[in-house]
Amino acid sequence: MRLMISFTSLFLSVLLLQLSSGGVGPLDALSGLQLDFTKGQIGLLGSAHFLGFFLGCWWAPRLMGGIGHSRAFAAFTAVGTIGLLAHMLLIGPYAWAAMRIATGLCVAGCYTVIEAWLHARLTNEIRGRTMGIYRVVDMSGSLVAQMLIAVLEPASYVSYNLLAILCCAALLPLTLSRMEQPKTPEAPRLRPMLVWRLSPLATVGVVVAAVSSASFRMVGPVYGEAVGLSASQIAWFLSAFVLGGALAQLPVGWLADKFDRRWVLIWLSGAAIAASGLTVAAQDMGSEAVMSAAFVFGVTTFPVYSVSAAHAHDFARTSERVELSAALMFFYALGAIAAPYAASLLIEYSGPPAMFTLIALAHLGLVAFGFGRMRSRPSPDRRTRYVYSPRTSFLIGRLTGRQRNRRRGDPK
Repeated sequence: MRLMISFTSLFLSVLLLQLSSGGVGPLDALSGLQLDFTKGQIGLLGSAHFLGFFLGCWWAPRLMGGIGHSRAFAAFTAVGTIGLLAHMLLIGPYAWAAMRIATGLCVAGCYTVIEAWLHARLTNEIRGRTMGIYRVVDMSGSLVAQMLIAVLEPASYVSYNLLAILCCAALLPLTLSRMEQPKTPEAPRLRPMLVWRLSPLATVGVVVAAVSSASFRMVGPVYGEAVGLSASQIAWFLSAFVLGGALAQLPVGWLADKFDRRWVLIWLSGAAIAASGLTVAAQDMGSEAVMSAAFVFGVTTFPVYSVSAAHAHDFARTSERVELSAALMFFYALGAIAAPYAASLLIEYSGPPAMFTLIALAHLGLVAFGFGRMRSRPSPDRRTRYVYSPRTSFLIGRLTGRQRNRRRGDPK
């Protein structure tokens, strides 16, 4: 129990970090609209965030090894705070893109430190409970962060200052903790083609998951403004997506453990295509219909990453799990870097529904590829447990690896 309580400081840092980083994306989108940025430039900000996120995932373990956990966390937090505060000092899409690289770097770096700390302290007896709390804290912070834009004025120094304060506050719980800093874990080797060798379908699945999630979360405010939603309604629109995704994890996890995961992915993608059409159709039916459609969209698209990851782990050896998780994150980051910019350009030149056309086409490709893979090889006899996999750092595999207990043995 004392060990569980000692994790409180880490969870509080996660919550404050999520409130800060989760709020800057939609705030940047609405601020960009007010400052007459083009929709393509607003999408570029979202892509820049994921570029920084990818760089942070790669660099953070190496920095921890050089200066320790607390100093690395402080350094990444400082970079993120500078990126937030500089928004109203240098106003321009390309300057803001550089700042969003900094905030993305901060998010990936801080999560890497926190997850490395958790991994070093967790025992098998409390791993499941601790990871459950961690996921709830992370998802709750993300949900509340979407609501911040209902009270934050776009293109305001005060708004960015409040987010910077939250980012700075994330420093306090971790750096003031009395927990002894753990030894730095060995950084996972980045072998992107490992996931393709084990499961081409999982590779395509995580890219499609990135196209769905990154497009909606980074360019969703642009879509909401284009269909006539107010700032507070856009906040509910984004929150409905996150809530739907959170509530879908348990039933989808049950289905993914009970049935062939390739069929689960195909059905999820089919439902995502229908949800994309529903969201477009709902834009003329009032704000409540738009919120409901966003909830359904979250239910159908949010679990795709975790189902894809579980399918890939079905083919992996125990020794490959950490590197496989890093490879999955690599392909997710690639899709997330490209998707917001592409979605924003489509909205700019073809109208708001074009974003959901892009997402629907991505899921249609996953359906077709899924059927092709089912003809190529049978379902594996041994399957791992479904685990909700946060897209937080390359080290997440260390935390979830031992939860993926085999049903019938485990290949060596």
